[in-house]
Amino acid sequence: MSTTSTMNIALPEPLRAYVAERVASGQYGNTSEYVRDLIRRDQHEQDLARLRRMLEDGLASGAPRPDTDEDWQELEAIARGDLA
Repeated sequence: MSTTSTMNIALPEPLRAYVAERVASGQYGNTSEYVRDLIRRDQHEQDLARLRRMLEDGLASGAPRPDTDEDWQELEAIARGDLA
């Protein structure tokens, strides 16, 4: 189970007012929920950007070739976290 800790941030008044409006809209229960959602969305965008880079690297790596048993062993090791 994860623990929650407090983080204080400073915002200029226009941003603070915007966050307050988003919470007042009812879509978020409080400021923390709004900020957590923004962070999760950013994480998702970063994951997509990483995937795009990987796809671009694959496309730029040359002509396709048939998969080998070694290729699949390497993929399984990456999936297990043994390789980055």
